[in-house]
Amino acid sequence: MINKRLLIKNLLAHNDENSFYDKKRKVDITHKEGKAKFLKHICALSNSNPKNNSYIVIGVEDEDNKIIGVNFFDDSKIQNLINAYLTNPPIVQYENIPFPHLPDDKVVGLVTIRPINQITSLRKNIWKYYGGSVFFRDGSMSMPKVFDIEVKDVNSKIVNAIESHAQNNIEYTLDGVFDFMTKRKDFDPQYKVFKEYFVLCWSGQKKKVKNETFFSRVDIELINEQVRLFFSTLDEVSIMYDSNTFKIIEYVNLGLQNKNKYYQLEETIIHFEDNAHYNIETNLLFEPPQFDKKVLHHIYNSNNAILEKLKKGLILNKHEELDLKNLPTTYLLCYLNLFHEAINKLTEAKPYLKNHSKEVYTYYQEAVRILRKVKYS
Repeated sequence: MINKRLLIKNLLAHNDENSFYDKKRKVDITHKEGKAKFLKHICALSNSNPKNNSYIVIGVEDEDNKIIGVNFFDDSKIQNLINAYLTNPPIVQYENIPFPHLPDDKVVGLVTIRPINQITSLRKNIWKYYGGSVFFRDGSMSMPKVFDIEVKDVNSKIVNAIESHAQNNIEYTLDGVFDFMTKRKDFDPQYKVFKEYFVLCWSGQKKKVKNETFFSRVDIELINEQVRLFFSTLDEVSIMYDSNTFKIIEYVNLGLQNKNKYYQLEETIIHFEDNAHYNIETNLLFEPPQFDKKVLHHIYNSNNAILEKLKKGLILNKHEELDLKNLPTTYLLCYLNLFHEAINKLTEAKPYLKNHSKEVYTYYQEAVRILRKVKYS
């Protein structure tokens, strides 16, 4: 089993960007330009390295390889995006890798692109790239090219060497468990060994609601691979497990006019197999709540008025400041109730919310995360 933290260190230490490896400071697939560039890089790496795994490391400075991290990205539907836009889409996995020196809410993103030994191309137009385009790596760049020659396998030896030097061992596993238990000592850390091989650690603030137990500030890590499977400071989750599986049900708190309710968002089930393999199954459980259209019209118009004041640099009154905290969620609820322009308004608000306060921008990120899961399911 590969220790993904070691793999990232090996990639950064021994290689410039090339035909099997790319690095990015950040990736943003919340808008068309970001989606298009991400798909271009997936396409180029898949085509340029047809026999081996290819990698994109996200959260690294380009000049000096300094690890700065990115926000935890829990988009289990990223394969749906790949399948929707690429012909001969490769299997792509996005994983969140914690590093000891990073803050709790930061990780390094690791994108693994599995080899398919077929030519991958854009299925349809996106941003400035045309459907049918084929991309390859040209040094550290992903470039459109006419495919008329066979791609030679020049990477197998070096990729195999990098991956073999990143294999996990008992020392790394034990160190990982002790580090987790120490770091999360204020949040009731626990661990469990599955199939005498996999070590899963989790922590969270526990609370009882009637006969059910929920956790907030949840952190879940698969120690063998140094992969963070779940992290949230806002949502609440329920956790269930047996000897073969570990199940998480994620809840989101939504509502209008201070009448909120918890809704199931997504179920994640980790299946541990006898052959030292595991797989992760995700199921969207979310049923969008429906509200009175007159109330939504009033809230939608109020949001638009607040957004206009932000754009003009005007000071909000106390009531508007309170409404601003709810603005990302209420725009989301409007969109889920068929106010189609609400999502454009939410996108338009992004830079102003980010500049206004970290707290408000966190609510924006949460709304976008829910939307992404719903949209690609």
